[in-house]
Amino acid sequence: MSSLAKNYNRRKISFKYGKGSFLYSTTGKKYLDFVSGIAVTSLGHSHPNLIRALTKQAKKVWHVSNAFQAPEGEKLAKKITKHSFADKVMYVNSGAEATEAAIKVARKYFASKGKKEKNRIICIKNSFHGRTIAAISASGSKKMTEGFGPKAPGFDHFLFGDHKRLKKLINKRTAAIMVEPIMGEGGIRVIPDWCLKELRKICNRKNILLILDEVQCGIGRTGKFFAFDHANIKPDIVPIAKGIGGGFPIGAVLMNNKVAKCMTPGTHGSTFGGNPLAMAVGNAVLDQLFKKNFLKNVTKLSEYFFSQLNKIKHKYPKIIKEIRGKGFLIGIQLHFNQSKFIYSLEKKNLLTIRAADNVIRVLPPLNAKKSEIDLALNIIKKVCKEYKL
Repeated sequence: MSSLAKNYNRRKISFKYGKGSFLYSTTGKKYLDFVSGIAVTSLGHSHPNLIRALTKQAKKVWHVSNAFQAPEGEKLAKKITKHSFADKVMYVNSGAEATEAAIKVARKYFASKGKKEKNRIICIKNSFHGRTIAAISASGSKKMTEGFGPKAPGFDHFLFGDHKRLKKLINKRTAAIMVEPIMGEGGIRVIPDWCLKELRKICNRKNILLILDEVQCGIGRTGKFFAFDHANIKPDIVPIAKGIGGGFPIGAVLMNNKVAKCMTPGTHGSTFGGNPLAMAVGNAVLDQLFKKNFLKNVTKLSEYFFSQLNKIKHKYPKIIKEIRGKGFLIGIQLHFNQSKFIYSLEKKNLLTIRAADNVIRVLPPLNAKKSEIDLALNIIKKVCKEYKL
């Protein structure tokens, strides 16, 4: 009997090792991993540069308190700020921690201006911002909050696309609007660029902050450093995690100078946030990401992937309802529950994962090869051909 808690419905597969886009099971099977730890292993498994960076740092120092200087953290922060809207970076260890900290920053900003009453955050109902108490309250999901006692106060919700409701919710107590540019768990629902631009204008007019949660959709996954870069806008606060560590736990909150000024010593902290091991790996990930043509290749291959998936959709319209997403954050929406289809893909050695709205999430490593995408396409075709409705 397992000693692990049963808060995960784990598949009956375990892995011995991984290499590139592939995982090798303890029973000797080779799987094409297009889950990527849910957009985490951005450079695939066992990337030599990440192994080198981690091993090199591990021989020096693993951990020091944030009471001291952090050269590796400073180095990573400079890379992030050079390629983004951000002026300042605050490290944590995960996506949920990053969104929690982002909420704190937004509220602290207005409190520092003598406006403590401005503390409410507007979010999309059934979004996903993590599984802490505040994060599940921000999601507005009954399924996620049920059984966990009182919700954290201070959140208002509107349905995806309900712009009238959003505008009505804004009042003198509103501090920020927080959304995912692409809803991951929520079914790979893309907020159009024009909507993101409008959100920025609304926040400017109403003197409130714009928080864009890029935990899953950021760090090159859409072919640009951040998903909001496609809309050519600048948010005020951005929580990140997942892909920036390439599999090593890292999270951060990115801020412009305006809001960062309120985060003075003692306002937030994290024992392991910005630890030397995580920073060494994060630097190695971004060194790869910012290589010439790396992100252009993500765009090129993802466009090919989408075009081929849409051909499969047209061939099997009774199975596939819609192909959604952007870059290598892809959703295949079915006309029915996706569990059986995901299992069929797995039986043919392709790993994918579910999202809401009958969607199968397909998340290749950012350095996936065309031959690997073709392999995934062939498996999807075979499952569609053999699938019994």
